[in-house]
Amino acid sequence: MRVLFVCSRNQWRSPTAERVFRKREGLTVRSRGLAKTAKRVLQASDVRWAELILVMEDAHLDRLYDRFGELVGATPVRSLDIPDDYRFMDPGLVELLEVAVPPLLDLTEATDKSCPP
Repeated sequence: MRVLFVCSRNQWRSPTAERVFRKREGLTVRSRGLAKTAKRVLQASDVRWAELILVMEDAHLDRLYDRFGELVGATPVRSLDIPDDYRFMDPGLVELLEVAVPPLLDLTEATDKSCPP
């Protein structure tokens, strides 16, 4: 499964998620940011690549759908509801990710699970 993690600047939260899940069997992961100043800016090709998109905050949902709504289509998208209070690989952030992400990994098997804009 191809999982795309998205935050604002691709500096702390989404790169941490990418690092935590990159060696999990059956997963291929990427992280991107929505800000123009992000280390790796989210592109249309990333959205098309993803089978599951996990954003860090609800505000990212709106920005994702505003910019790439047509490309998202039926791809499941969920907010992890993780505030921008953590640094890269912060143990608290890693723990939140390890609890929040695994239950969402089967969303691609269900139909009509994406969040509406």
